[in-house]
Amino acid sequence: MKNELKFRENGCFKIVQFTDIHWQNGEPVDQQSAALMESVAQAEVPDLIVLTGDILSGGGCDDAAESLRQIIEILERCDFPWAAVFGNHDDEGTANRHELMEVMQESDLSLAEPGPEDIPGVGNYVLTVESSDGTKSAALLYFVDSGSYAPTDIGGYDWIRRAQIEWYLSESRRYTASAGNPLPALAFFHIPIPEYDEVWDFHTCYGAKYEKVCPPLINSGFFAALHEAGDVMGTFVGHEHINDFWGDLHGIRLCYGRTTGFNCYGKEGFPRGARVIQLREGERQFETWLHLENGTIVNEQQEHKPLQRTLTED
Repeated sequence: MKNELKFRENGCFKIVQFTDIHWQNGEPVDQQSAALMESVAQAEVPDLIVLTGDILSGGGCDDAAESLRQIIEILERCDFPWAAVFGNHDDEGTANRHELMEVMQESDLSLAEPGPEDIPGVGNYVLTVESSDGTKSAALLYFVDSGSYAPTDIGGYDWIRRAQIEWYLSESRRYTASAGNPLPALAFFHIPIPEYDEVWDFHTCYGAKYEKVCPPLINSGFFAALHEAGDVMGTFVGHEHINDFWGDLHGIRLCYGRTTGFNCYGKEGFPRGARVIQLREGERQFETWLHLENGTIVNEQQEHKPLQRTLTED
C-alpha cells in the first residue's frame, strides 16, 4: 500500500484537518487559503492531512477538476499523505463526485478511495494506522460520504444512508474480530449528524457556536451504530464555518474542524485555521487543538455548560 500510515516511534500519530476550503479557480482569496494550509502543515508536520468536504465552491469553478488539481498542488508541496471526503458543494459545478475522485487519485500522496460501488456516495473507505513496529493494525480512520441534499421532498441536507451504516458496521466487525477487540478509531465526514445539536444543548462543550448546527432532518442512526460498535472515539466534520466546538456524547467526542478557506463566509474576530488531532498508540484517547492563521495554538477552548449559547449566535 502506498504511503502506509504508521505510528511514530514515540507512539504518536498526528492528523491535520482542513475543512471548507471552498477553492474557486485559484483567486486571490484562494491564495490566502493556500498560504494557511502550507504554514500549518509546515509547523505541525502531520502524518496525515484530511480534507473534510466543501473543498471546492463547485458552482463557482470554471473547471472543477482544474480547481481540485490546484489544491492537490498545495498538498504536494506540503508533502504529506492526505485523504478526503466530499461536501455538499464540491460537485455542484463541472465535475461529479466520481470525476473528482479520479482527480484525487492522480496524486501519489492521496489515500482517498471511491469505496464500494453498491452503497450510496463516493468516498466511503477506511484507512489503517499500523503500530510503530509495523506488526499490526493499531488504529482505524473511517471516511464517510455524508452526501449533499435530502433525497426526498422534506428539504435540507442528505443523511448517511442505512447501506453506509451497514458497511461501517461490517468493517468495524471485521477489524474487531481480527484484533480481538475494537481498535481505536476516528470518523471523518462533512455534514454533522443530529447529535451535534444534542451534545451542545445538553452536555458540556468546548469552543464556539456562532451559527446553528445544520444536520439532516432525518436521524438515520449513524451515531447509534458508532456507539454500539465501540471503536470510534471521535467524529470530525465541517459544513458550518463559524462553529468549532466539541463535546462528549456517550463516550464519543463530536468535533467540528476550524474553517480553513477564505473564499466563504466567516466572522470577524474568528480567524481561519485547522484542527489538529493526535492519537497515542495503544490508548483509547486523543488530543486535539486548533492552529490558527496567525500561528496561534489553542489548546483549551472556552467551556460552555448545557443550554449556554455563544453570544451573537443566530
